[in-house]
Amino acid sequence: MQARVASMEDVKEARQAAGQGRVLPTGMLKVFLGFLLLGVGLSAFGMYMARHAVAAVAPALFRPCLGGSSAEEEPEGLERWTRPPARVEHAMTDEELLWRASFGPRVRGYPFRRVPKVAFMFLTRGPLPLAPLWERFFRGHEGRYSIYVHALPSYHANFTSESVFYRRQIPSKVAEWGQMTMCDAERRLLANALLDISNEWFVLVSESCIPIFDFNTTYRYFQNSNRSFLMAFDDPGPYGRGRYNWNMTPEVELDQWRKGSQWFEVHRELAIEIVKDTVYYPKFKEFCRPHCYVDEHYFPTMLTIEAPNSLANSSVTWVDWSRGGAHPATFGRGDITEEFLRRVQKGRTCLYNNQNSTMCFLFARKFAPSALEPLLELAPTVLGFG
Repeated sequence: MQARVASMEDVKEARQAAGQGRVLPTGMLKVFLGFLLLGVGLSAFGMYMARHAVAAVAPALFRPCLGGSSAEEEPEGLERWTRPPARVEHAMTDEELLWRASFGPRVRGYPFRRVPKVAFMFLTRGPLPLAPLWERFFRGHEGRYSIYVHALPSYHANFTSESVFYRRQIPSKVAEWGQMTMCDAERRLLANALLDISNEWFVLVSESCIPIFDFNTTYRYFQNSNRSFLMAFDDPGPYGRGRYNWNMTPEVELDQWRKGSQWFEVHRELAIEIVKDTVYYPKFKEFCRPHCYVDEHYFPTMLTIEAPNSLANSSVTWVDWSRGGAHPATFGRGDITEEFLRRVQKGRTCLYNNQNSTMCFLFARKFAPSALEPLLELAPTVLGFG
């Protein structure tokens, strides 16, 4: 019996001792309560700051669905699509540029006031020695023309900000006479000019070209024409069909092969046809070489196949081949007289809108830099400007 009683008492004492061990001393209890209150306070402060921070950034992070723009921004209108590029410099590749330039409205007419412009595209290796004459030609006609210059990539023009040629040099590549790179340069000029939806006519000229009538006469001639001016004829000789390569089939058959001058003046619809072409370009690039002179055949052949009724089959750029040789005659200071210029202006008869006309040319080439001074002297009385 003693052993059992002692055992139970041991258990009781052990329980009492355990209960006493769970009671914290007074100092430790105060410290614990202090930390507890501090934690509750910090938690409440954190929740307060978080709530106000979310409220502050919510307008920036969460915008109402208003057609993709915030309430502070003006919705975009038609001007985005009709405004010409602020400058001609850009970072597009040729492939991207041609793709972008091929865009065109399918609806006839424009839902805004559009003043048609003539795009003058200067294809040159470097300087424009006859620029002072062109400056006088363009003077006073702002808003009805635009200018694009394709020169060697290494050339940087130094026109002043008052010049119509100031910062009009487009991104370019080397272009070689008779090679596909020449056609690439012409397509590049067209594509850059097509980015301005107001450009209606596209005129290709060189540094040796001059205008032979005033701007208003030239402008009306284009606006009233129902044809584009690009020469395309069937030459059965060795310098025509003799350059044809049978690998061009089936895209181009022998009887579709055409030849013409590289200097053209085309309407916007034909300009788009040229830049969007992916059918004929590969054939001409691969098989119209080395002595094919692709710049004389590519555009005339392609447009004869795709848009024959849109061509006047003539160019309005006068040139003199009477001296023979691989290149036309060049005229310098001693050649420039009133009689000479009158003969260029009215020296032949042609068809204009299916009617006989004595005004067959608007431009002439080739003129040397030495011709500038007499041209400036005769411009007011013979050419009608200056």
